[in-house]
Amino acid sequence: MLYGFFNRVSPSVSLRESLDASSQRTRMIADRVAKATLQNGDGFALPEMEAGAGTEMEGPIDLEAEMVSLADEQLHFETTARLLQRTYQQIRTSIRER
Repeated sequence: MLYGFFNRVSPSVSLRESLDASSQRTRMIADRVAKATLQNGDGFALPEMEAGAGTEMEGPIDLEAEMVSLADEQLHFETTARLLQRTYQQIRTSIRER
């Protein structure tokens, strides 16, 4: 009945995809931090994920830079989640008014 509705009237699909990508980036950052703190061991490492080009890091990992990246990613995720929440609220409101 509502097949394709959300994609046509709202950016909900792209926002959900952005949340998924942000989650994957957060996991990659966490994996790098875990490996750096364990001298490249895999004690708390996540299962192998398909990494895109340029995600492998050579040399020592700068923990400060990684933590800044993690904070930036967290802000991005929270902002996107709030935008998605508002989008769904607007859709609910418009359906109720009809």
